[in-house]
Amino acid sequence: MWTMIEYVAWALSAVFALHMIYDWWKTDTTYSEEVLTSSREGEIEAMTEQHQIGGRG
Repeated sequence: MWTMIEYVAWALSAVFALHMIYDWWKTDTTYSEEVLTSSREGEIEAMTEQHQIGGRG
């Protein structure tokens, strides 16, 4: 029984690994490097920092 569960766990881990590789490949071929390295959160954070700096003076 435990041997079968172990084989199922290994099979699932292999499926997940293949899915992650496929997803990485699909994302890498679909989007440009500029899109992948930009972040909306970073833009919001930069605007907040500029506002705080401007508000101090």
